[in-house]
Amino acid sequence: MTVKIRLARIGKKKDPKYRIVVMDSKRSRDSIYLEKIGFYNPMKEPAEFEINEKRANYWLSRGAQYSKGLAALVQHHQK
Repeated sequence: MTVKIRLARIGKKKDPKYRIVVMDSKRSRDSIYLEKIGFYNPMKEPAEFEINEKRANYWLSRGAQYSKGLAALVQHHQK
């Protein structure tokens, strides 16, 4: 099992919100996840982004990887 830290969409049509979750990479975007570690709301100005860095580092140390989209968001919001 390969583990990814990625975005799972929630929210209504045309009002996207995302959970930052840890899940098996072979599962679909909105299926069951192992742990919720944050959220992202691109519709707010400025966009809301929060991630539990302690839990993210725990999963990264266990071999998890960020998805491409989430890696770009994390890099952008660390500045």
